[in-house]
Amino acid sequence: MGFWDGETCEQCGEPLVERFVTMHRKVHGSYVLLENVPAGVCLACGARFYAANVLKTIEETVHGRRAPVREVLVPVYELEVSAGG
Repeated sequence: MGFWDGETCEQCGEPLVERFVTMHRKVHGSYVLLENVPAGVCLACGARFYAANVLKTIEETVHGRRAPVREVLVPVYELEVSAGG
């Protein structure tokens, strides 16, 4: 039995399934990616939920307790959209 079995989404009430997701966080002004993060994911609305021990591990990881496995260059685009469309 998985951690998310029997749990439902707080947004829409549909069941959650366990998935491994990629998430991004902004840490000290820079973005970091976290891969293979276990989460409860609602297949209906896409909401993600994380167990407390996973959130604690994320915080410890991004605040320097572990070295990154690799770095990637990310292109940044800025859109200029007029108010009228």
